[in-house]
Amino acid sequence: MQISEVVAILERVRDRAPLIHNITNYVVMNNTANALLAFGASPAMVHATEEVEEFTALSAALVINIGTLSSQWTAAMRLAAITAQRFGKPWVLDPVGVGATRYRTVAAADLVKLKPTVVRGNASEVMTLAGAAGAAPKGVDSVLASDAAVRGAIAFAAEHGLVAAVTGAVDVVSNGQRTHLVEGGDPLMARVTGLGCTASALVAACLAVEPDPLAATVAALAALKAAGKAAADVAGGPGSLQVALLDMLHSLDAATLEAHVAVRKL
Repeated sequence: MQISEVVAILERVRDRAPLIHNITNYVVMNNTANALLAFGASPAMVHATEEVEEFTALSAALVINIGTLSSQWTAAMRLAAITAQRFGKPWVLDPVGVGATRYRTVAAADLVKLKPTVVRGNASEVMTLAGAAGAAPKGVDSVLASDAAVRGAIAFAAEHGLVAAVTGAVDVVSNGQRTHLVEGGDPLMARVTGLGCTASALVAACLAVEPDPLAATVAALAALKAAGKAAADVAGGPGSLQVALLDMLHSLDAATLEAHVAVRKL
């Protein structure tokens, strides 16, 4: 995938400002909303069972993030996913911490059955969903490097007919037939909570304007890695990185992408 293709997708996000419905966790709501706004999309955080079906139908794409689960939220997630499927809306599953507890693991597995367009997680999360032994995360942190999940991601994507995105030092994106690696970013990004959740939200924004889920996912992850590296270059630490990242997502252009990220076919 060429950087020019990434730029074209980002420009469509900015032109259309798609409404992205996020059922996400308490930790990252503000971060996610600000990142989507900086990226050019329009965020909403709606999780009440009484309105998620109606709101999903109005939205351009849906994100389901299981970071802070409760029975009410699990019910809302299921309703939203079913509605997205009924209306043909793309949706992203972020299986935060899957494998850490039985409740979380069952909830994520049930959502996979509802046909997400993309599953975006760290290596432990995706490998756990793929049924790999010994992949359970440490809390919500991966115990595996993303390169350890390449074969698992390809097999998982093929089995479920979706795009699997394993994010880490190098991101792995596969639809089971085509696989891309996204290289870039900065180690300082791992010191800011919720950037994986941000990645999932940006994927949804790109899915809203790009019919090829693989291309949309690669574009979103390339954008975040490029913006993250550019932000780290001017930040003094994790706190200022958060602010700089929003600025870089807002001003992201072809030159920054070319300088700070590489996409290659596996």
